[in-house]
Amino acid sequence: MYVPKHFGEGDGEKLAALIDENGFGVLVTVSEGRPFASHIPFIYEREANVLLGHVARANPQWRHFSIGSEVMVVFQGPHAYVSPSWYRSPGVPTWNYAVAHVYGSAEALEEPSRIKGIIERLAGKYERNNKPPWVPTYDPRLLGAIVGIEVRIKEVQGKFKLSQNRSAADRAAVVAKLEATGSEGDLALARLMEKNKIA
Repeated sequence: MYVPKHFGEGDGEKLAALIDENGFGVLVTVSEGRPFASHIPFIYEREANVLLGHVARANPQWRHFSIGSEVMVVFQGPHAYVSPSWYRSPGVPTWNYAVAHVYGSAEALEEPSRIKGIIERLAGKYERNNKPPWVPTYDPRLLGAIVGIEVRIKEVQGKFKLSQNRSAADRAAVVAKLEATGSEGDLALARLMEKNKIA
C-alpha cells in the first residue's frame, strides 16, 4: 500500500481499534498468478497476534494457503467524499478514510474443536446486541461444511487519510460538513478525525 508519511498510522492501539470495529475484512491470496478475495468476518486475538475466521469448504481459497506464502487481509474503516467547496482555502476533490492492511501466513483449520472455538468467538462478538443472544449449536454436518482460518500476523500497515495535509480551519470545516450530513458513515469519519486532531 502506498502510504505518504503524513497519512501513515503506526499506533498499535488505533489499528487494533479499527480492526475490532470493522471486523468484516477482505482476505486476499494469489493462486496461479491471479488474486482471489473473500469477504469474511474476523476476530483479532491481540495476545496471540492472530486473526480468526472461516470460509465455506466449497470456497477454494483455503487451499491456497501454503508454507511460506503470504496473505493479506484488508480492513476498511470509515470513509467519505470530501468536496473542495468545504475548504476555507483552494483545494481539489478527495476522499478521507482509514484502513489497515494485515500481512501474514494463513493456516486452514479442519479440526472440529478449532472450528467450534472460532464460531464461539464470532458469535460472542456479533451476537452481543441480541437479547437473548443466539447460542451456537453444533451439527457435525454443518461443521464439516466450513474451514477455519488462522492468520499469523507479521505486519500491520495503517493509513489514516484524515486531511492532515490541510490547515486546521479546513479540517474543522470538513468535520462540520460530515457531521451535518447525519449519515452513520460520515459521523464515524468525523469522530475519527476529531480523535486524531493535529496540533
